[in-house]
Amino acid sequence: MASDFAIIIPARYASQRFPGKPLAELRGADGQPRSLIQRSWDAAQTIAGAARTWVATDDDRIADAVQRFGGQIVMTPKTCRNGTERCAAALDVLGDIAPIIVNLQGDAPLTPDFVVHDLVAALEADAHAVMATPAVRCSETLYHHLIADQKQGRAGGTTLVFNSALTALYFSKRVIPHIPETMADAHRHVHLHLGVYAYRPDALRAYAATPPSSIENLEGLEQLRFLETGHRIRVVPFDPIGWDCIELNNPEDIPAIEEVLRQRGMR
Repeated sequence: MASDFAIIIPARYASQRFPGKPLAELRGADGQPRSLIQRSWDAAQTIAGAARTWVATDDDRIADAVQRFGGQIVMTPKTCRNGTERCAAALDVLGDIAPIIVNLQGDAPLTPDFVVHDLVAALEADAHAVMATPAVRCSETLYHHLIADQKQGRAGGTTLVFNSALTALYFSKRVIPHIPETMADAHRHVHLHLGVYAYRPDALRAYAATPPSSIENLEGLEQLRFLETGHRIRVVPFDPIGWDCIELNNPEDIPAIEEVLRQRGMR
C-alpha cells in the first residue's frame, strides 16, 4: 500500500541572519554535537508513513554532510528564494512521488511527529485548501521568548491568526495579535507557527510559477504568497504540546533548543 505523503527538508547555506545554519551544531542529552540538518533528518525518521525523505539543497557542503550521516539528497537550483520554491524544484527532479508533500523545514528539529500526521489528515479532508500548517498555542515561557526577540530587534518565531473556519488570515514575524503586556493570560491568545507545511503537488508547482508577493517580501514569509493570491491555508491548531518548539532562527536560539533536547532526553 502506497504511503500518502513524502517529506522534503529544504536547506540552504546562505541564510542572511545565520549563514551556515543547517551545519550549526547542537548538543543534546548525550552531550555530543550533531548538526541542525542531521537533527532535522532524525526527526523526519520518527514520522511513520512517509514514502521517503529527501534533503533539498543547492550547497555541496550541506549535501556532503547529509550523505555522511546516510541521508538522501536532491540538488536544486540556487535561484530558489525560499523553502517552498525549493520543494517545488525538488519535485521537478523527483517527479510524482506522493499525493501530499510535507515540507519539514530544516530549522525546526523539535517538531513532534503527530503534527505531520495531523496536517496530512487535515489536507486530505479539505478539498478547498492548497496547504495545511500548524499553529501551537503559546506557553507563557514561549510567549515571553517571542516578546524578548521582538524587543531586541531579532526576527524570531512566526505567529499567526486564523478564523473560526480554521483558515489562516495572516502570518507575521511580529507577535500577533497585539496584546497589552499587562494582560495576565496574554500568551493564551498567541499561536506560534511551526515550520511545517503539507501541500498538494499542483499547489507547489503553481506557487513556483507565481512571482513573490509584496507582503511576502516585506515580512520575509513565503506562505504569504498563497494568501495574497487568494488561496486557502488550512490551519491545524494545537494546545501547548509539553515542550517549547523553538525554531533555530538566530544563534541566540541555540541554548534554548539544547535545553529542550536535554529535558526530553534527546541525544
